[in-house]
Parts: sequence; structure tokens; C-alpha cells
Amino acid sequence: MQLTTWLRLVLGRPFRGAGHRTALVAAGLPLHLAAVPLWLWLAGAMAGVPALTALPVLLALLVIPLVIALPVLLTLVVTPLLTVGQRRRYRALVGKDLPRPAVRGPGRNWTSAVRRLTGRALWRQVCYHAVAGPLFALLDLAVLAVWAAALVAASLYVWIWALPPQGWVTDLGYTTQAVYITAGGLALLFLGLRLTGALVRLETRAAEILLGPSRTEKLARRVADLAESRTGVLDAADAERRRIERDLHDGAQQRLVSLAVNLGLARSTLGDLPEDARKVIDEAHREAKEAIAELNDLVRGLHPAVLEDRGLDAALSGVAARLPIPVRVAVDLPRRPSPTVEAVAYFVVSEALTNVVKHAQAARADVTVERIGETLLVVVADDGAGGADLAAGGTGLAGLAKRVASVDGTFSCRSPAGGPTVVTVELPCAP
Repeated sequence: MQLTTWLRLVLGRPFRGAGHRTALVAAGLPLHLAAVPLWLWLAGAMAGVPALTALPVLLALLVIPLVIALPVLLTLVVTPLLTVGQRRRYRALVGKDLPRPAVRGPGRNWTSAVRRLTGRALWRQVCYHAVAGPLFALLDLAVLAVWAAALVAASLYVWIWALPPQGWVTDLGYTTQAVYITAGGLALLFLGLRLTGALVRLETRAAEILLGPSRTEKLARRVADLAESRTGVLDAADAERRRIERDLHDGAQQRLVSLAVNLGLARSTLGDLPEDARKVIDEAHREAKEAIAELNDLVRGLHPAVLEDRGLDAALSGVAARLPIPVRVAVDLPRRPSPTVEAVAYFVVSEALTNVVKHAQAARADVTVERIGETLLVVVADDGAGGADLAAGGTGLAGLAKRVASVDGTFSCRSPAGGPTVVTVELPCAP
């Protein structure tokens, strides 16, 4: 039993999957030869063109292009069907899905048909079926011939056993020559295995290059996938910030407010407290109010509730009202952008105005937010001293540029010495 298992492992392992690969080669033979009759027809038509020139000129001008174009048109019609057959062959026999090339333009109108005919994907498929296909057909025939010869030679003793004894004398019989033929057949079996594997890899590689998307299409698809995944990450991060803001606003902040109220009531109602206890209550009440103020700033820094409820106009008006300098806010949005873009615009304006108060020494500032097509334009200007440098540390401009770049936006800062400083941000809006 152990010997049988050992023989199965040693002798059967090299041939594992060989049946599927050989079936792939055999199934590809008719598909590879399907376009050959059309090209033979085209070659015959081209050879018969001189004879057609003997026709009247008008008739020849009508017949010759038709005779030449007909096999080409049939090839273009048959090519998508052959491609579908090739994809099904790989999927059914080796479990491989060939990636599909990008389709240039949806629809079934004449414009879409012209785009498909002029696209590289169709002509790569024509090259595969008309040029590479016949070459692979020859290789398929050679590999199948090796398998046939190997099987016949390796099973020679079976054929001898099946013959009547009278034929042993005139034929090979149980001779040394039969042993050599059987050994050669076994060697051919391993050679056929190697050839089949090499041919399958070659055909698969050619099919991926000619029947699948080009390198440019793969890169474009990869970029689109990365952009989509990054958008998902940004949306998830923004949603998490909103959740944290709600938890702080509805949980910790309300508890602090309740604590401050209770401390205020205790200070007002308990008049017979010692002076030391009153001082402790006063200090606790003051610290509770400071904690509430700090928590309010933290909540607004995460994601202000007014931004989610009422949009950019109300949120930016609230930011401007808290600043020590006058700020004019002009927001013109026919419809709200996506929550992620809206949050980026809010934080850019908030940070830019904070920089104005801290560094610009400005007397006033202007904020303009408007939507132009599918672009959200944000402009923050001040009449300060200028000299802001995007590469300098401490101003927060580099962080703003990174935040804008996270949604494929553009950030620019024009701040000559003496002012004014103008920060311009363009954010793409989701359609």
C-alpha cells in the first residue's frame, strides 16, 4: 500500500493538471484556425484583382473594394466572438479570467461604433486571432502530435498484447526494440508535459497582452481604483470625526455643563460654608467653565455640528464672529458639495483666518466661497503685512496644502512683503 502511494506521488505529481492544460491546447486549435479561411479568402481576392480590372471601369470600382473589404469586415465581426470563446476557454479549463479592456464610450450609436472600430483594443484582438492565432495553431498541432506519439509508443506492449500471437513474429513482438520504443514513449510523455506547460504559459501571456487591457489602461484603472479607495478612506475618517464630535457634544460636554450648573447652585445656595470650602467650589466652578470652553473648541476643531446641520455659510459665519477682527463672509453655493469637500473647505478657512489673527497683523479679512461648475473656489484675503511663505514652518500653510491635496484640490498662496495675502483653494466637487 505504501509502495502504491509512493509511486502515485512520485510519478503522478508531474502530470497533475496536465489534462486541463492539454485540453486547453486542444480547445484552442479550432479557435486559432477560425480566422485562417477569412485571410485565405482575402489573399485569393487580392490575387483575383487583376482579372477584375478587365471589367468596365464603373463596375470594377464597385466590385473590387467590395471583394477586398468583405473578408476584412467579416474578420472584424468574428473577432469579438472569438475573443469571447477564448475567454471562456481559459475560464473553463484553467480557471483564469482574462481582464477585459476598457470600452471607449457607452451606447450603440454610430459614434460609439466608430470609437470601437478605431480603438486599439479591437485591433489588438484582430492581431491575436489573425496573426498569433495561426502560429499558436501550428504549435498546438506539434504539441498534440508529441502527446499522440508518446501515448502510442508508451503503450506499445498494450498494442502487442491486443494483437493475435501469429503477428508477433512478423511484427515487433516482445523484443528489445519494443523496450526502446516504450522507453522513448515515456520520455516523450515528460517532454510533452514540459512543452504543454510552456505553450500554455506563452498563450496565456499573449492573450493577456492582446485580448486584455493595455499597460496604459491598466495604469488608468489602477489610478481610478486608488482614487476611489482614497475617497472611501477620507469619507470614513470624516464620518469618524463627526461621530466623535457627537459623542463629545452629547456626552462629556453635557456632563461638564451639568457639573458647572451644580457647582454654581452650590455656591449660591450654601451660604454657611467656610471660606476655604467656598474658595474650593469657586475654583472648581471656574475650571469646569474653562473645560467647557476648551471642549467647545475641540468639538469645533473636529467637526462643528453647525456645518453638518446648516452648511458652510452658517459655519463660516460662526468662525468669523469669534475673531477679534472684522471678517466679511460671502458664500454662494446653489447646492451643497459632498461632506468631505465641505469639511476641507471649512477647516481651510478656519485655519487661514487663525493664521491671519496670529501672524498677519491685519485690520480686516474677506472670505469668498463660490461654486463654479464642478469646482468649489475658496478665497481668503487679508490686508496684513504679508510675507507668508508656504515652505516656512509655524504658519500652518503646508498642512493646509496637504489637506487640500488629499481631495485632489489645488492650493496657492500669494503674499508679497507688505501685503495683501490671498489664499486661493480649488476643490473638486462630486457631481
